Amino acid sequence: MPPLRLFLFALVTAAAFTLPRPVAADEVVVFAASSLKTALDRAAAAWTADTGHSVALAYGASPALARQIEQGAPADLFLSASPEWMERLQADGLIQTGSRRDLLTNRLALIAHGRQGVPVDMAALDLAALIGPEKLAMAMVDAVPAGVYGKQALTALAQWQAVSGNVVQADSARAALALVAAGEAAYGIVFATDAAAEDDVTVIGQFPAASHAPIRYPVALTSDATPAAAALLDYLSGPTARQMFEAEGFGIIPPPDAPKQP
Repeated sequence: MPPLRLFLFALVTAAAFTLPRPVAADEVVVFAASSLKTALDRAAAAWTADTGHSVALAYGASPALARQIEQGAPADLFLSASPEWMERLQADGLIQTGSRRDLLTNRLALIAHGRQGVPVDMAALDLAALIGPEKLAMAMVDAVPAGVYGKQALTALAQWQAVSGNVVQADSARAALALVAAGEAAYGIVFATDAAAEDDVTVIGQFPAASHAPIRYPVALTSDATPAAAALLDYLSGPTARQMFEAEGFGIIPPPDAPKQP
């Protein structure tokens, strides 16, 4: 190859490897906590039908997704199951600060394998006696939001020390749910919305909201989000998507500028 053409080829090749995004301009890449899957799948499909823009959804535990964004993963939107991981990305300048908002709330549920679980009195809970030698599935208790909230609740209710030896930790809330649904753990602690997505488990109790930090799902655009991502963020914050989230059991946090109810 002549020297000039070789030089031009090198320039083009270098430019190709420094392009900021490997996806089409009308595709929005969303990194979202696994507990959002059922509702977010519906909302993304509806938005695609309305706009023609495609949505690539990547689900996982919030800390794992946040670390991928830190390492340069091409996400446009991040929906976390706790403020902690959003704040970490914000501190690193990886999200558009003005775009951040709290979107949803959730509850923490105690579940049992099968459809015939007997409800328990959470005010008089003796979890060690309930579990006996069986296993209790939880998301990772020192990192994944559902597990962190679960450990907080058990600690506040003076249950953690008695059951910690029975805990089987999973990579995400949905993975903990799957262990209970499959019968690999007789009981589990997951988000209430996760339990509603699985037929082979029963919610036998909900933890008092005061027993753990408030469960909030913040959402924000990443620092290099595409223009279409901003439109999707507005849609997820709007009434149509909020109805979908509410139908799956999420609590709705009104936008800051929403009129107050009389």
